[in-house]
Formats: sequence, C-alpha cells, structure tokens
Amino acid sequence: MKTYSKTNFFKHTFCEFQQVDNFEFPKDINYKSKSESMYFYIKEGVYRKSNHWGRVANCRWKIIANENYKNQEVIIGFAKWADFYPINSTERIFFIEVNFKEKTAKIQPQKKNSTNYLFHYSEAQRRIKQITHLLKEDRWAIYFNDDIEILRSKVILDYINSDKTIQEIKLSHK
Repeated sequence: MKTYSKTNFFKHTFCEFQQVDNFEFPKDINYKSKSESMYFYIKEGVYRKSNHWGRVANCRWKIIANENYKNQEVIIGFAKWADFYPINSTERIFFIEVNFKEKTAKIQPQKKNSTNYLFHYSEAQRRIKQITHLLKEDRWAIYFNDDIEILRSKVILDYINSDKTIQEIKLSHK
C-alpha cells in the first residue's frame, strides 16, 4: 500500500479527518489553497482548516464532526498520514457499510483483519448510489412477495458482499 506524506496526500486520496476543537493554527502555515483552506503538517499527519469537505479537488475528504457542525462552517480537522487511501488504485481496499435503521450507506477503507467484501473506490461509489435508491424507494419491490424490510436487507447484503449486479441479486430473490 502506498505511503502518504506532505508531498503526496493531496493526490487522488480518500480520508476521514477528525474534527479538532483545541488546535490553534500557527502563523507559519505550510500551505494555503486558492479556496482559503489552510494546512499545517506535523510528523504524524496534517491539520486542515476549511469550510468545505467531501469532494476536494481530486480527493474525497470527509470530516467526522461533532453534532453541532453545519455545512460551510470553518472547522479544523486532523488526519494521520496512515489515514489516507488511494482512490485511483487498482486495489480493492474499500467496503460498504450500511445502517438499515437510518437508511444510510457509506464507503469505508479496509480495516486490519477485516472479512468485508472489498471494492475499488469507483465501484463502491456506484454501489452506494444503488443502495441509496433501494433504501429510500419501495416501488422496486412491488413484484416480490417478501416483506419490504426483509427483502431490502437481503438484497443489499448480497449486493455489498459480492460482485453480482443488482439485477442478478433481485432475480435470485424472486
């Protein structure tokens, strides 16, 4: 797996930054972007002060924020160099995590000793879109005899644990 540092972390990477409330950015920051985001590097990782998270240039950087966070609010996040993952890799290093109660799905990097089925980042993104549709809509299930919640769970679990298409999985549940 690729090793990231201050020289390459901003090139096609996925990362989840943790919100930091008790860090004061020094006057001698390492980098300031055109969009006013500021970066400060330390041996362990990078601090980022910004009002935009998610799609950042060619990267996908999420912020794990406290419950008071509002979009477009300037906050500081920290990520270790080991928390960056390549999104244009040929390696399968991402899995999909589904919360059926909240009807959400998100991409997660591979965990050590994980048994999750892994995808390339772009494939995981495509599957997230389909899963979101399955979670929010009911019309797709009108031709099935199972309870919608049970069927939804079976189909989505099969989908995140295989390379099968959604059509193949739906046919197997008829």
